[in-house]
Amino acid sequence: MNTERKAALRDIPSVDKMLGHPGVKLLMETHPRPVVVDAVRESVDAVRALLRSGEEVASDEVSPDALVHVIEEFVAKASEPSLRRAINATGIIIHTGLGRAPLAEAAREAVKAASGSCVLEIDRETGKRGSRTVHVEPLLCELTDAEAATAVNNNAAAVFLAMNTLARGGEVIVSRGQAVEIGGSFRIPDIVRRSGCRLVEVGTTNKTRIEDYENAITDETMLILRVHPSNFRVVGFVEETPLEELVALGRELAIPVMDDLGSGALIDLSEWGLTGEPMVQESVRAGCQVVTFSGDKLLGGPQAGIMVGTREAIDECKSNPLARALRLDKLTLAALEATLRLYRDPCEAAKEIPVLRSITASPAEIEDRANRLAEGLVSVVGPDFEVTVVGGVSQVGGGSLPGQDLPTSMVALKSPGLSADDLSEGFRGHSVPIFGRISEGLFLLDARTITDEEVEVIVSRARGLGEN
Repeated sequence: MNTERKAALRDIPSVDKMLGHPGVKLLMETHPRPVVVDAVRESVDAVRALLRSGEEVASDEVSPDALVHVIEEFVAKASEPSLRRAINATGIIIHTGLGRAPLAEAAREAVKAASGSCVLEIDRETGKRGSRTVHVEPLLCELTDAEAATAVNNNAAAVFLAMNTLARGGEVIVSRGQAVEIGGSFRIPDIVRRSGCRLVEVGTTNKTRIEDYENAITDETMLILRVHPSNFRVVGFVEETPLEELVALGRELAIPVMDDLGSGALIDLSEWGLTGEPMVQESVRAGCQVVTFSGDKLLGGPQAGIMVGTREAIDECKSNPLARALRLDKLTLAALEATLRLYRDPCEAAKEIPVLRSITASPAEIEDRANRLAEGLVSVVGPDFEVTVVGGVSQVGGGSLPGQDLPTSMVALKSPGLSADDLSEGFRGHSVPIFGRISEGLFLLDARTITDEEVEVIVSRARGLGEN
């Protein structure tokens, strides 16, 4: 290390000296002292590391006044919430990384109302302690024709609770083609074993017949499980045992049948070209003792694992001590109740629930939004930018309806001075991060997954990019 660099290192102000600087003292008046002290340490360490790395640093860059500006940036970053609103322009409707299903306005208002004191577990008429499931059970029964219902914190928990309640210590039969991984490295075989059951796989990956189930049943069999492969699809030489046959076999031998639907559709999506997603009502009517599905996928609500079925089976699950460990909090219950209420009118649900609104949007509506976004972008970006509206496909995402694409319109951005990665980083750097996708050297904003209100936010950020 040369003499000049050693001198520069010695000139870096100490933490104690910086804490006495007027600018730092001013920061402590508006921010918690620990946050400011950490920012001072990080700033001093950052400058020291920069000098030691061999980077050229001007002497005025290590002055106390210069360091104050660095400290202000560290404090601002530390003071920002980590979990913040974002704009999903990726074209993936249920984007796991971006919070899956955005809530309907009614659900957001319900969360706000429940954030203070609320009638979570108290009967307004009697004033006595009640059950929190009363807020969603009647609605779930009304919408699915089930005898009883409850909800826990996610669908994996619902599957776990049902098996631990109905089959702990016994065998659970599942088709080999349905022993799937449901996301996040959670696998059906692992959940079965962790719930205290023994897994019995029958059939083959592509074909499982009713005889395969019949031949596998023993005195130890306590549950027949069907798992809908919602996050992948097997095509070609395949055969799956109809649910009605499984239920008939279960009734004959007094073995309960459980259907894990995963995504959980409450309305028929075939009108919009999306097929193969079973409806919850169909599984209930088929006679399954328990049907489980997610609240934050096709349902379009908060993260939850919903269980509907017979009164006897659901009451058993409710009385399992694990049910308390897996129960929903008041904010989730409020959002779920509000979302379910919208389903009383399917047309209203399709209009008000963001996931359904994105799925059912017409090509003309999406193209119109893309054109308005493109016009706004052209008016603010530099002359070197190319802004065009192009066709493409969106996906439902979230492990729902795999391989089924929805036609969409996208706004493509290209600049000779900025790469697609640069543009992506620039949009993500907005106070409200904007996420698009990159394809063939273009940065793309999918108009299917943004709202009309978000168009102006995106244009505002593009104005900043045009100035850079």
